Amino acid sequence: MFNAYANDDDVLNIQGDAFTLANGTTRVTLSGTLELTRDKRGLAAALALKAALDDVVQKLQADAHLPAKIAGEPDQKPGVVDNPFR
Repeated sequence: MFNAYANDDDVLNIQGDAFTLANGTTRVTLSGTLELTRDKRGLAAALALKAALDDVVQKLQADAHLPAKIAGEPDQKPGVVDNPFR
């Protein structure tokens, strides 16, 4: 079972190593491509992802001292970037 923010070591692999959730004490990193096919394999992958994300959300909501952002993190303002290939 994935225990979000518990340590800097755990990695949850879904569908082999196609999609991973890497644990950290200050962040959980999602990477890869996950295809949720309409079959039992897709259902198992969707349930694994849902369980991991439900744990992330629960931990964040339960933290009474959740900061606006992690100290030292740069601002990441959303915006539109001009296409350099035009």
